[in-house]
Amino acid sequence: MKVLIVPNYSRPDALEGARHLEDWLFDQGADVVWARDKKLFPDADDSAEGCDLVVSLGGDGTLLRAARIVGYTGVPVVGISYGHLGFLTAAGPEDLIVTVGDALAGELHVSRRATLDIECEFEDKEGGTHSRHCFALNDFAVSRGGAGNMVEFDVSVSGKHIDRLRGDGFVVSTATGSTGYALAAGGPIVTPEFTGMVCVPIAPHTIMARAFLTSPADVVEIEMSPERPVMRHFFADGQPVPREKGWRGVRACVRRGPGDLVLLDRSAQSFYDSVSRVFYGQVGK
Repeated sequence: MKVLIVPNYSRPDALEGARHLEDWLFDQGADVVWARDKKLFPDADDSAEGCDLVVSLGGDGTLLRAARIVGYTGVPVVGISYGHLGFLTAAGPEDLIVTVGDALAGELHVSRRATLDIECEFEDKEGGTHSRHCFALNDFAVSRGGAGNMVEFDVSVSGKHIDRLRGDGFVVSTATGSTGYALAAGGPIVTPEFTGMVCVPIAPHTIMARAFLTSPADVVEIEMSPERPVMRHFFADGQPVPREKGWRGVRACVRRGPGDLVLLDRSAQSFYDSVSRVFYGQVGK
């Protein structure tokens, strides 16, 4: 039995919980590995290879980091909330050992979350093109740059042109990400059982553009307009898509990932309990 611990290194209580969990796991005869602190090791390439479980100790941002480590491998992830919302987490610090024990015993509910496979194309200063592939659990976003100029781009779905838009950008999210950036941009809250994509324009310069949903088999393409070569950024789960200095994003292709993330929680109603708690303020009802 091998467990990967992914703590929020900026929270002392999460680190204390991680050490306590490590001691308990050692007593159970488990092998324990830690994801490295990204502030100290920014180029660290952590892996969940050979692991039976990944435990995230932090907020939803920490769980997203754990998801990036796991990728499409199917290694189950359980989150312990030491953050502000903990929308994706299964329990709080007081239930740390019980929850991890139940996860290892196969007694938690399995929620299979659709992921994204993203291919971004960049153009260098000499006009050469370069591709980057990345994973996302929540979303992919095109956003305007620091100069504040709105961006212009074409959106197509599976080869069908939808529209040319101007605005602050565009979000393509999974159902899991529907409660993140997509929600803030005006999109709907979507049940995790939905396996298509949620597409939401960000502050479009028109009253006609609206959010829409795709099928699981669709491919969403976003192509930046060459007629408006302003600064723009590509993000996957809130992290900049890696690129070299001077490269400019010109195109993105987003499809459902080849594997789901296996997220462990307490019950099939955990999603609606979280929606009620986080978005409607119904605590303990």
